[in-house]
Amino acid sequence: MRTLTYRDALREAIREEMQRDERVFILGEDIAGYGGTYAVTKGLIDEFGEKRVRDTPLAEEVITGAAIGAALNGLRPILEIMTINFSLLASDLILNSAAKFRYMFGGQPEIPLVIRTPGGGGAQRGAQHSQVLESLYAHFPGLKVVMPATPYDAKGMLKAAVRDLDPILFIEHELLYNVKGEVPDEGVEFTVPLNRGEVKRAGEHVTIVTFSRMLHIVMQAAEDLAKEGIEAEVIDLRSIRPLDIDLLVDSVKKTNRVVIAEEGWKYFGTGQGIAALIYEHAFDYLDAPIQHVAGADVPMPYSKVLERAALPDKNEIIHAAKAIVPAALARI
Repeated sequence: MRTLTYRDALREAIREEMQRDERVFILGEDIAGYGGTYAVTKGLIDEFGEKRVRDTPLAEEVITGAAIGAALNGLRPILEIMTINFSLLASDLILNSAAKFRYMFGGQPEIPLVIRTPGGGGAQRGAQHSQVLESLYAHFPGLKVVMPATPYDAKGMLKAAVRDLDPILFIEHELLYNVKGEVPDEGVEFTVPLNRGEVKRAGEHVTIVTFSRMLHIVMQAAEDLAKEGIEAEVIDLRSIRPLDIDLLVDSVKKTNRVVIAEEGWKYFGTGQGIAALIYEHAFDYLDAPIQHVAGADVPMPYSKVLERAALPDKNEIIHAAKAIVPAALARI
C-alpha cells in the first residue's frame, strides 16, 4: 500500500481504465490542457491525445447529450461536469434520458456513462455553488449515485463505475481532493462495489451513518466519544443509490441506536430517507429515536463565519450520540 491524495487516486483510476479499454474516453470543460477544475485530469492529454481527452464548450446540456449518445453507441465516456450545481442545466438529459432508457426499451440499450462532478460546501463558493444534491438524483430509478469518501474508495469505485453498464453519478466532495489515504500499489488490480457500504469503525453503543466528507468528521467525533466510554460504530454508505440497507440493519441489531450525519439539508433529504428505511426494516431493534445531524436549513452563506455555522461539526454529532446513549452503557 502507498499513500495518495483523493485527486491522484481518481486520476490513476481514469488512466488505468483508459489503458485497459480503448472505448473509454473523457470529456468536459477545461479537462485537457488545464487539467480540470480540480486538476484530476491533469496530464492525461499528453498520454492519450485529443481524441480521447476532449475539451468541450461550457454547455452542460449539450455535452451530457453527447456523452449519452456515445454510451448508447458502444463507447464508455467519463463526463466531467465542473460542479454538481451546473448539472441542473443537464438534469433533463440525466434524469429523463440516461436514467430511463434501459427501462423504457426493455433493457436493450446499455448506457455505460460515468458523470464525475464535485459538490459540497466549505470553500466559500456561495449559495449557488455549495450544494451536494445527491438526494435529488438518487430519487430517480435507473441512475446510480455514489459518493466515495477516501482515496481507496475513490479509485476502486471509479474503476467499477467505468465498467458498469448503467449511468452513474459520481459525486466528489470538493474538500476531499487533498485528503490522503492508503491505496494499493500501482499495478494491483482492484475495484470497490457500487452497492456496498462499509463499517469504518466497529462499536457497540451507537451506529453513526454517514457518507462523503462527513465520514472524516464523524470519525473524529467517534474518537472523542470513545474517550468518554461510548463506542460508536461508523458506517460509510459510499453508495446512496443503491443503498446497502442490510449493512445498516445488521449494525442496528448490534447497537440499537442510530445517528445519521450528513452535510445536506434535512428536509426531504438523504438522511430522512435512510431514517425511514431503518424504521421500516429495523424498528424492533431500536431503543431510542433516530438522531439526525444535518446542514442548516438555509442557502449556503458566502461569509466564512456563517458558512462554518451552517455546516454540521463533530460537536453536533457527539451531542446527538450522547442524547440517546444512556450513561450506564458508557465504559469509562
